[in-house]
Amino acid sequence: MKSKAHMIPFLGLVAAIAVAGHAHAQQEQVVKIGHSGPLSGPNAFAGKDNENGVRLAIEELNAKKISVGGKALKFELVSEDDQCDAKTGVSVAQKLVDDGVKYVMGPYCSGVAIPASRIYADGGTMVSTVGTNPKVTQGGYKNLFRIIASDNQIGSSMAVYAAKVLKVTKVGVIDDRTAFGQGLAEEFSKEAKKQGLTIVGQEFTTDKAVDFTAILTNMKAKAPEAIFFGGYAPQAAPMARQMKQLAVPGKLLGGDTVCSPATGKLGGDAVNDLVFCAQGGSILEKAQSGPAFKAKFKKRFNADADAYAASYYDQQMFIGESMQKANSIDPDKVGAELYKTTYKGVAATYSYDDKGNMKQAPITVFTFKNAAPVPLASY
Repeated sequence: MKSKAHMIPFLGLVAAIAVAGHAHAQQEQVVKIGHSGPLSGPNAFAGKDNENGVRLAIEELNAKKISVGGKALKFELVSEDDQCDAKTGVSVAQKLVDDGVKYVMGPYCSGVAIPASRIYADGGTMVSTVGTNPKVTQGGYKNLFRIIASDNQIGSSMAVYAAKVLKVTKVGVIDDRTAFGQGLAEEFSKEAKKQGLTIVGQEFTTDKAVDFTAILTNMKAKAPEAIFFGGYAPQAAPMARQMKQLAVPGKLLGGDTVCSPATGKLGGDAVNDLVFCAQGGSILEKAQSGPAFKAKFKKRFNADADAYAASYYDQQMFIGESMQKANSIDPDKVGAELYKTTYKGVAATYSYDDKGNMKQAPITVFTFKNAAPVPLASY
């Protein structure tokens, strides 16, 4: 048996290691990054894509070893499933706030973003959302940023495209009654009238429906040259198929959520050259760092980047850079940097007005070839 005298240097060494380890731990500051999006249900593909955009940025920021106030920042992702449901989204918001999360990426759905934004604001949490309904940024919350174009930009650009490029004169409008779908359809209709288009019919559905035979039969009788749908990919795809089955004339137009590869996966050949949609962001293939981003995303997740992975990635990188500039992780100080700075990202160049809307939000119009979205032009 060893004597106590032999043990003293050993215990001293253990204590020294413990102190060093403690000092190292003290030098590291954990920053929780929340994500709120649909990780289950029909829009889960979008929620996962958004989450992966955030995850990729967090991994790169951690590799950079950003230092603030003499401490290395360690970013940790806390992801929650809001199911694109307002009630669930509010519960998720309260949970993240209660857990001390000061930065949230999401929500994806406007119907969640609008009620949840108050909870985040009350908790002093910064929100970066792709919710496109104009009301999302009309609550007067200072650290809420919309990281893509809004409905009034997306909806109106599709109306201009219908009039000027597709050269249609008569359109039908369908919306799914969600905050997103309704807002988008309203903005399309407003601009369509300004462009001299006649709205020959208006129909409504839900974001759970898959059978559109009745409303499409009504539309067919009014002979629109195009139908604008305010809603999501899981409805747009079967709607396109049923338009072909019923021989409804004209194109199916939509907003950003319809531009998803999911529309092609669910709709197959029916969507080819029939579906046209507008999405916030520039053409990634033509953006300076777009191809490199797509390649690293594919390598990391074994999946192609969908609609908003690049936007979430960009905003998270912008936040990381702003923490360095502000030398703080306080959302108010970081937010002040975001409001006064311009950041060149993959999907866009980000600068925000005092309401948190992008000053210049590029929009790309897509159609589908071989059941995959193909960009036509950016505006």
